[in-house]
Amino acid sequence: MENQEPKNCQNSKQSIISEELISEGKWVKFEKTSYKDPAGKIRTWETVKRTTRKGQSADGVSIIPLLQRTLHYECIVLVKQFRPPMGGYCLEFPAGLIDDNESPEEAALRELEEETGYKGDVAECSQAVCMDPGLSNCTTHIVTVTINGDDAENARPKPKPEFVEVISLPKNDLLHRLNALVAEEHLTVDARVYSYALALQHANAKPVEVPFLKF
Repeated sequence: MENQEPKNCQNSKQSIISEELISEGKWVKFEKTSYKDPAGKIRTWETVKRTTRKGQSADGVSIIPLLQRTLHYECIVLVKQFRPPMGGYCLEFPAGLIDDNESPEEAALRELEEETGYKGDVAECSQAVCMDPGLSNCTTHIVTVTINGDDAENARPKPKPEFVEVISLPKNDLLHRLNALVAEEHLTVDARVYSYALALQHANAKPVEVPFLKF
């Protein structure tokens, strides 16, 4: 077989050509997206979009709640709920959509109280990040919230949805505890939660000592 010169696939900027609505429900819609690839060829993609985005900076918020109490390990507050698309229970960060005329920070505090009963303070808010770009254009802000567990209003938190279970896990042992719950209860862990746990483990890992070698 003769060797062929590799083709330059960067000779054309990729761009959306058209979006055709296939089906639309109350919360999401299904579209066929036509786009131009780097070689200039027209291709199609099946895309899911939310119908609720109305000019907000993102569709929703995902909250990392840090529960801090005197003489206790710092904990991450998670929610366990049944997810019909998964056909089972999932362990996730509290999350929700941003309402009209609501900032990401305001949405995060509202959703946190609704789903867990806790009241907190925003420590950090990320830019809008994508969720599953191979399927949807859905975006979210990652909002870190600190919760004063010693405060009287957080002594006995009462979440509003009766079908959501609130689970607090030690931050310093999050990955191990997640793996144990998966094995014990056959849960599915949200990728954002698992990635956060992995990052914590690597951040807390002891550096490997390399012996000094003389040459």
